[in-house]
Amino acid sequence: MSVTAPRGFRASAVASGIKAEGPDLALVVADRTCAAAGVFTRNRAQAAPVLVSREHLGTGQARAVVINAGCANAATGEAGLRDARETARLVADAVDCRPPEVVVASTGVIGVALPMPALRAGIPRAAAALDREGGPTAARAIMTTDTRPKEVVVEFPLGGETARVGGMAKGAGMIAPNMATMLCVLTTDAGIASPLLASALREAVGESLNRITVDGDTSTNDMAVVLASGAVSAPPITGAGRDYDALRDALTRAARDLAEKIVRDGEGASRFAEVRVEGAASAQDADRIARTIAESPLVKTALHGGDPNWGRILAAVGRSGVAVDMGRVDIHLGPVWVAEGGRARDYAESEAHHAVTQDPVRIRVDLHAGKASGWMWTCDFTRAYVDINAHYRS
Repeated sequence: MSVTAPRGFRASAVASGIKAEGPDLALVVADRTCAAAGVFTRNRAQAAPVLVSREHLGTGQARAVVINAGCANAATGEAGLRDARETARLVADAVDCRPPEVVVASTGVIGVALPMPALRAGIPRAAAALDREGGPTAARAIMTTDTRPKEVVVEFPLGGETARVGGMAKGAGMIAPNMATMLCVLTTDAGIASPLLASALREAVGESLNRITVDGDTSTNDMAVVLASGAVSAPPITGAGRDYDALRDALTRAARDLAEKIVRDGEGASRFAEVRVEGAASAQDADRIARTIAESPLVKTALHGGDPNWGRILAAVGRSGVAVDMGRVDIHLGPVWVAEGGRARDYAESEAHHAVTQDPVRIRVDLHAGKASGWMWTCDFTRAYVDINAHYRS
């Protein structure tokens, strides 16, 4: 049931004609207005739905999320903003709420205007089809270059009851974390004050969606939102403590599951890898180096070829912008210690090759500069990635 697994939510999807074929318009609706929060791309080129949804979520409340695939409504100027606001009004009319209670999201080609006749016809049909079992249908409708839908359900104890977090996400290319990544909708039947929900979402995204990269490109449309219906019978969460921690941890587990599915479904990807940096002077240093390694085209192509070329990893550490004593850097590929103090160790090439063909491939770098650490998930670069993106519009 994914995004509709928590109590108090329905979802649907229809083929509105935005894409040439298949469902392309998804709707997730809460039974009543509820606490909501979102995080958005930090790309300065922000799509109209990002600007409108950021404004709407300023109230800390929402009733519905509408997502169209096939058109990003990005780089569309004032007309794009009008279209995003009209989309919110159309949903509000269809589900009987106020337009500011509607979160709008889009994905697809940049620089193309939304085909509003398709939305005007499709939104009422989507509203009429809302169903408690509609989560999987909605998850399929938001796909673009994804090869499979991404869904998750996590259960957790809350006030003597069992609460749930459900979620769906899309993303396979133009994936690099910067506050939020791709499009992600999370729901929970826990009751919680909006400021606390926003804090829990930020923490969850920081340890999941914000630690993945496919190609180093931060989208114009990245957005992660959460709605909390409060439909579980447990008392609402009103402050820090055990219940808040339980919800935050459930959100983190759900977001991390979706994050891994996104990287594994990266455009053309054939290998999944974890980059871990240890012994850093600060968490910021560790994260920056991990990101530089994870986004290196040379590292990613070596992953694809199963080539244990640790020199490319060392080079990425050196160009990360972090002040590192390269004479103290150790590199491990899985269980194989391949470089010590910035130099090659005596290791079996066959064992190193085996390490970079495992699932996941584990790259570990020790800077010997402190006690901080950081990590990223990434995938390899393949010929298929180039082919997909060379013909994205054609």
